[in-house]
Amino acid sequence: MMSLAVQSMSQMKVRAELDDKYKWNLKDLYDSDEAWTKEKDRIKNEIQKVEQFKGTLTRSGANLLKGLEFITSLQKELYRLNSYAAMSSDEDTRVTKYQGMKQELGQIGSSFAAAASFMEPEILATSPEKIREFVKKEPGLKNYDFYLEDLLRKRAHKGSEEVEKVIAHASLMAGNASSIYSIFFNAEFPFPEVTLTDGEKVKLNYANFAYHRAGDNRENRVKVFETFFSKLDEFQRTFGTQLYGNLKRDVFYARARNYESTLASALDSDNIPLEVYHNLIENVNKNLDTFHRYLNLRKRIMGLESLHYYDLYAPLVQEVDLKYNVEDASQHILASLKPLGADYVSVVDQAFKQRWIDMYPNEGKRTGAYSNGSAYDVHPYILMNYNGKYDDVSTLTHELGHTMHSYLANKAQPFSKANYPIFVAEVASTLNEALLNDYLLGKIDDDKIRLSILGNYLEGAKGTLFRQTQFAEFELLIHEKVENGEALTGERFNELYLDITRRYYGHDKGVCIVDDYIQSEWAFIPHFYYNYYVYQYATSFTASQALAEKVMAGNSADVSQYLSFLSAGGSKYPVDLLMEAGVDMKSAEPFDLTIGKINKVMDEMEDILKKMGK
Repeated sequence: MMSLAVQSMSQMKVRAELDDKYKWNLKDLYDSDEAWTKEKDRIKNEIQKVEQFKGTLTRSGANLLKGLEFITSLQKELYRLNSYAAMSSDEDTRVTKYQGMKQELGQIGSSFAAAASFMEPEILATSPEKIREFVKKEPGLKNYDFYLEDLLRKRAHKGSEEVEKVIAHASLMAGNASSIYSIFFNAEFPFPEVTLTDGEKVKLNYANFAYHRAGDNRENRVKVFETFFSKLDEFQRTFGTQLYGNLKRDVFYARARNYESTLASALDSDNIPLEVYHNLIENVNKNLDTFHRYLNLRKRIMGLESLHYYDLYAPLVQEVDLKYNVEDASQHILASLKPLGADYVSVVDQAFKQRWIDMYPNEGKRTGAYSNGSAYDVHPYILMNYNGKYDDVSTLTHELGHTMHSYLANKAQPFSKANYPIFVAEVASTLNEALLNDYLLGKIDDDKIRLSILGNYLEGAKGTLFRQTQFAEFELLIHEKVENGEALTGERFNELYLDITRRYYGHDKGVCIVDDYIQSEWAFIPHFYYNYYVYQYATSFTASQALAEKVMAGNSADVSQYLSFLSAGGSKYPVDLLMEAGVDMKSAEPFDLTIGKINKVMDEMEDILKKMGK
């Protein structure tokens, strides 16, 4: 079942050295940079025609449909253009050509938003009854019924045409902090070098940091963590200024839209009740004893007298270091997804065989992993930085969950309803991880390996439920401070982050020691630039656990219901989508079920440890 270890990525390759079959094929988007430029120029000219619809939209249902179709067709093509430019840049962030393409497209997008800024105020100037009558009588408006109802719901937060135009133009500056952070950290940050215990010198870029922090040599882990985060701290003033600038952007938009807070502004886009966010933080804090039980179990399994933060990514079972090459990983993933049906598995197989995935790290490549399904008329793409660890296999099936969500939604829905809300975005991904764990556990009798797989589930819960909620609490805190007029510096971010992290990990109780240099970890988290994004990892995780139990039970009706949920895209509000899938996010049940499963997994692990005489 297990393969030989993949080649170490300590000495990172240049992109040209990688086999094409492990690189995504962007020609499915545009055949060349020149083809992209030609389409960009065409769209730029088309944007100038938006003005023709001004003052005509509400004369009839046919006029409204014509305007909406024209504007959404431009949006669709802009998404595709952006996908090509962004992913080309992500291949090697040092290449300035693609940075320029992204920047130019950003300006075009801002011009488009400004040109179309009359649309929503014009619709809202008409009575809701008239708009609903248009929808009833004009069949083509069915593709836009949810959008129009949502627009009417938000009418108190929409401004005049002039206000909307100013807000649209502000987007030229809005992404500066995030862009500067991305370029600085990915392309220009002076990643430190560390000498490992065997004398090997390693440059700690993100991929190598991720690889070596998960090593089984504790002395190396200490060196890697301290070196990496200490280097981050040297630039805390720069990172702090960037993040503070991003927070001020969020405050600007919230106030310009007449929201009581940045949280209300962020959650209203998907009609998420504020209590969902607050309840998550409250419930997790009430159940930190479950998290601390996991940390104490990790300490016991690793045979440590004291657990430190730098121990949290090491193999849970020292004698078992699961490693998979890409080919073995793909076979295990395909087998694990069989409960979702042959059609689902067939599309995932296409993703592997038809170069939807950019698999390995290379010099200058963007860090981390993501799935991009925003090019509506083309298949989704996945960016990976695959290092052969079990975590990488888990990450790969996670991103394939996003890819299948996008693929099914794009196939079943018109463009206007295909883009699913962020709130449900992590359901498919974390459910895929649950299926992978269940599949591997069903094939393994070895107690040490079972401990490792069960531990992987717990680490997923740690990273997705507890860690992301910790991030969400930090994000809420720093937003509230800026809303109240407090200026935040890198030093202040350090203080706030360290305090929350130590509380979550039980530092003062001796559960897990969070060393001082961990205070800089906030500078390493790109999601803090995403405006209240991270909490949805945690809520989606709880929803997916409930759905996974149904899917794994093998009831065809439950599987069909789940696939219908994926295919529904953004045709309804996320709470309603999940309710139809069988999960009530307004209740405590999904959270309680998840905590119960976490404790059940720990019970099984403790039984194995007793059997092994530990």
